[in-house]
Amino acid sequence: MKKLTLYILFLVFAHSSAQELNLPVFTQYLADNNFVISPTYAGIGDNLKIRANGLTQWVGIKNAPDNQSIYGDFRIGDRSGIGVSAYNDRNGNTRQKGVKFSFAHHLTLDYKSKQFLSFGLSYNLNSFRVAIEDFDNANQGPILDPTITDDRSINNNNFDAGFLYRWKAFYFSFNANNIMKKDLDAFTGIEPIQLLNYQIYTGLVIKNKQNKDVEFEPSIFYQMFDSDRRSSTDINFKYRKFNRLGDYYFIGGSYRFLNDQFFTPLNVGPMAGITYDKLFFAYSYQLTLNDLSGFNSGTHMVTIGLDFLQGISNCACTRGTSQSYYR
Repeated sequence: MKKLTLYILFLVFAHSSAQELNLPVFTQYLADNNFVISPTYAGIGDNLKIRANGLTQWVGIKNAPDNQSIYGDFRIGDRSGIGVSAYNDRNGNTRQKGVKFSFAHHLTLDYKSKQFLSFGLSYNLNSFRVAIEDFDNANQGPILDPTITDDRSINNNNFDAGFLYRWKAFYFSFNANNIMKKDLDAFTGIEPIQLLNYQIYTGLVIKNKQNKDVEFEPSIFYQMFDSDRRSSTDINFKYRKFNRLGDYYFIGGSYRFLNDQFFTPLNVGPMAGITYDKLFFAYSYQLTLNDLSGFNSGTHMVTIGLDFLQGISNCACTRGTSQSYYR
């Protein structure tokens, strides 16, 4: 039991260290919300898109990570877009809140062959706090430590930058997150100052030749942290079915693994979603396949959203690769 407790504490600490100044990425981006991955997606499509997301990790384990976030993006003019996202994250005795402001500009490389290039930039403002009011000793009472006199909070600013290349139904995006080094935290001397991480997201939308209302979308999401070169990959697949009104449902699955442990997945699970009259709902379940699998029921994620009709752009560079962008 002691060994298990130490293992859980290690994973919670690692989770916190890994995602500080980062939104935790599970499968939010697969809920028809590529803006989660990169600011370059801001303004692509004909709608003002809003997505609210709730994620509860390792259900059944006390003080497991819990996250809420909201995303919104829309086009300005014919070639540009802006977006904003905010999140609230709770992980044991740590609290994180943040907001991100994004801008994207879209260019046409070749209209005839439908090649487009987008550039995006985000400004991030984040707050990290240790909740000392929740500290407990073995008797379930508050810890009285004269060296702890405040809430141990710190704020940080940072930037993300990326590009997105689209060719017909193919897409490839590259993003560099937290480009600047983080300010040192005064209440600990053993934390990383380099939180730069790289993300690649690529995929292909395949239209069914026998049924134009059906789409298949295989995709890959890769993330690597510059500080220690640890990396992971998601392999995803989605099936979409549209009706004559443009509403659709989708089902799919995701497989996540460390890149040096392909046959030892971290998470695997299904997802499904539906749109009706510009309302959106999706659910995703991730089964944890490690030593914690016998002590929790997995990770659950719910996404709700709204798509407001904005109007069609005069530039094809703001068109996406799926019919879901044009409802």
